[in-house]
Amino acid sequence: MRSPRRRPLLVPVLLCALAVLAARPTAEGDGGSAGEAGTEVARLYQDAATATRRYEEGRREAEARRAEAARYAALLDRQRAEITVLHEELGRIARAQYREGGGLPLTARMLLADDPEQLMRGRHTIRRAGRALGDAIGRSRRAAARLAADEARAEAARRELDRHNAELATLKRSIERKLAAARAKLRDRAETPAAAGSCPGAVRLDQPDARAERDWVAPVEAYELSASFGSGGSRWANRHTGQDFAVPVGTPVRAVGAGHVVKVSCGGAFGIQVVLRHSGGYYTQYAHLAAVAVGQGDRVAAGQWIGQSGNTGNSTGPHLHFEVRITPETGSALNPVPWLALRGVTV
Repeated sequence: MRSPRRRPLLVPVLLCALAVLAARPTAEGDGGSAGEAGTEVARLYQDAATATRRYEEGRREAEARRAEAARYAALLDRQRAEITVLHEELGRIARAQYREGGGLPLTARMLLADDPEQLMRGRHTIRRAGRALGDAIGRSRRAAARLAADEARAEAARRELDRHNAELATLKRSIERKLAAARAKLRDRAETPAAAGSCPGAVRLDQPDARAERDWVAPVEAYELSASFGSGGSRWANRHTGQDFAVPVGTPVRAVGAGHVVKVSCGGAFGIQVVLRHSGGYYTQYAHLAAVAVGQGDRVAAGQWIGQSGNTGNSTGPHLHFEVRITPETGSALNPVPWLALRGVTV
């Protein structure tokens, strides 16, 4: 049963024009082809994350340019409305003055007028309105010219962005196919040795630059929460002893905090698993992995990649089973969600 709380899964895409990320790990021990599959998935995962950011940046830039063009168009519409009002006002004044003056020359009207000064004031009003109208028309024409030039530039930029995003969409589909094939290969090559209790060698992955930014982190970056601590089900003898994070096979699994590797084991209900010891006498377990990236006795930092998620052991679908314990062995688990929350990590 899945929790209603979710975090969106990362959409895998690849931008070939980007510099290749420094994720060229090597396999140790007897990992063999399983190690190669793990390194391929890790490289594609890194490239996909970077390309996704670039794709979203391009999409947001295109939307911003379309919004800017709409603002220009709205401004020009307001200017045109103001000119229409000026036209109507000038026409009203001119019609009124014509009715009062009867179309006579100005000199004759002044001689016949009861109040020549009032007549001249009307004449000045019309002249001022005419000048204001002329200025407004000039401003409107200049604004229209600027708008046309801006729209032409914006349209060219939009076409270029659309072309760029279309290329990214094509690459997205390509990387999704490659990543799906690589994940299937990693899954298949992990399940046989794990079922036999034989652990593949550690796949030493180059680590992301930001792994030490915080003292405590979630065990995976993007996930859906599934089975929670204490929940019941036919897969467990009693109650569920950890928190499950539904993620695709090959997703990098992170150490939630600094510590030491006290166990790397395979076989049984947990499949391939890693157990870390942290300060304060706590232990964390990461189970159902497809590959490990550390060896027993290693010291790890918060956020360091220690393995890749999988579907090994007693598992009905790809996910990470995460536990917090007070001993390195099963049977001493605590609810990991509040434990993480006390350390500033909300899942």
